[in-house]
Amino acid sequence: MEILTGDPITTCLSPLVRDLICHVGFELRENCDINSIVTQNGEVHWETLTDRVSYAESGQSLDYRGSIRLLGPVCESIHLHILSLTRAQFEMKYSPWFQWTVYPELFLEVFDALESLQSPAISLSVMKLASCLERALGDVFLLIGKECSFLLRDLLASAELSQVFGHAVMDVLKVFIGSPCGLNLRNVLWHGFASPQDIPPKYCSTMLLLTAGLGQLLKSYLHQTKVTLAHRPFATLTNLEDVIVFPGVTYEVLSALEKVMTESAFLLKIMLPYWEMAVTKFKLHRFADCTMLLLSQLEAGLRRVFAAVNKCPDRLLTAESTILYTTFDEILAKHLKDGNINQLPHFLGDPAMEEAAIQFLVSLAEGYRSRCHPVFQLQKQVLSCEESLRMWSMLPTLEEPCQEAARLEGNSEAYACNSLISKILCEFCHYMPGSTCAMDGLPPEKWPQLLKELCSTHIPTLFCPRLVLEVLVVLRGISSQCQRVSDQVTTSLQLRHRQWVEHKLRSRQRQNYLRMLNSVKLLSPVLHLTLLLLALEVVSVHAVQGKSSQERHQYLRFLKSILQYTENLVSYTNREKNKWNETIKLTHAVLLRILTFSEKKQMLMHLTKNSTNQVDTS
Repeated sequence: MEILTGDPITTCLSPLVRDLICHVGFELRENCDINSIVTQNGEVHWETLTDRVSYAESGQSLDYRGSIRLLGPVCESIHLHILSLTRAQFEMKYSPWFQWTVYPELFLEVFDALESLQSPAISLSVMKLASCLERALGDVFLLIGKECSFLLRDLLASAELSQVFGHAVMDVLKVFIGSPCGLNLRNVLWHGFASPQDIPPKYCSTMLLLTAGLGQLLKSYLHQTKVTLAHRPFATLTNLEDVIVFPGVTYEVLSALEKVMTESAFLLKIMLPYWEMAVTKFKLHRFADCTMLLLSQLEAGLRRVFAAVNKCPDRLLTAESTILYTTFDEILAKHLKDGNINQLPHFLGDPAMEEAAIQFLVSLAEGYRSRCHPVFQLQKQVLSCEESLRMWSMLPTLEEPCQEAARLEGNSEAYACNSLISKILCEFCHYMPGSTCAMDGLPPEKWPQLLKELCSTHIPTLFCPRLVLEVLVVLRGISSQCQRVSDQVTTSLQLRHRQWVEHKLRSRQRQNYLRMLNSVKLLSPVLHLTLLLLALEVVSVHAVQGKSSQERHQYLRFLKSILQYTENLVSYTNREKNKWNETIKLTHAVLLRILTFSEKKQMLMHLTKNSTNQVDTS
């Protein structure tokens, strides 16, 4: 990769950032008594830290450089203290104060990393510690606030956390992890800027003690307010088949990777210890650690290529506090900030690395289809819901409709709904695969194949701007609600039929069961139609970028009205409510809205130049 040849890179930190992290905190040569920082029982004297936070003359804004300089000797004393403890002593003294993070075992791992004196392990520890702390602080925020910010700097600046921990304490955290003006340890590591040698171990030790000290302050707050800290559940990958898409990594592949690591220009030599550690973690089945290291180094490597192919070498370094860092958002964007085309995707169109040993890995990557992207998840949801709806026809029902049922069938609004469904299908017909389109409607047996064909359509996911993601969020919400309706109806049909057969239904319940049966006859084609709309719109989802701001607003309002309809269906079909007649009224209103919107050609499928029957579904 000749484009990356040149003078060896010794750091990815800009001069100012490197000075703050590697030098400023070492300028003062002062011995700090550890007893003024922490008691024998492990209780943190926060005043010792907060007193060393420096402010501008106005007293309003933090003086980050001055604060780092004054806190340097304190951090050194904390580091020496941590290293003086045995593992058992550290656990006895500080473990109780890590419980609030829900991951107390992590801090023993961090202690072990500090004792090992291995720079890559210490850097990884700071990454994990910062993320754990960010998650835990978000839980504390929700004791008072309603919606937690996804930006750490906003979280640390929140009035809610200041109310719990105190404003001065939050300023200490800002110095270490909350601002590009400070040490910014979280971001320089997670975005792949800091090499192992760039992170002084004393800041890792200090982060350990700060976390324990926060636990102590939180305990006092919870005791005073008589509230309980609740932790948000972690996200889990429930469908492992979506994740296990590559064959197992053999030792031959690992050996090839280890060879490539020493020869490839993609890897920065200063970052090589991270790659070596990632391979070691993989062999030890520490896959989360391996992934954390590789994600940050993938960003570092791609940033290097990005800076080279777009002829902007300065973007390789951390930006100063007034400029945004070059992160994945920009590296993988279609356009640069100045409007020019980003050359990176074009450059990577052919295999980016020419060593023959990795061709097997390249071939795997070329055949990969995103399994966790919202597009794929939506397509999977649609197919799963269709399969669930198909089960309705297999459920036991009344063999002989009685007079009561026949009388209830004469519902004019239900007939109107069926007529609207036919009209909408005719509108959608032009955008369906040609083999399934028929003017006399769509037989039930054709729905599975139609939706499967639509959901196998390849949809580009490399460039997926916020506008597209906003649409996908609503589409997935609609799909999820349809699934809930299907599950509820299935459960209710099974229960009520059993009760009917066993003569356990009272008169009103019998009437309600008959209304349910008639409503279900309508709900099945309506939910299938909704899934069809989702499948057609996701095929054309990128067309939303062609709409004006007002048109996008109208389109999202339309989608959200369908989402509201499905949410109401979930409520009305709940076994406690059983508002089956109301579902027909709701359905009639939403079908009218869909037909009107479709006739005005305002959906995404209408903006796509090629109809679906011309799209490659291979």
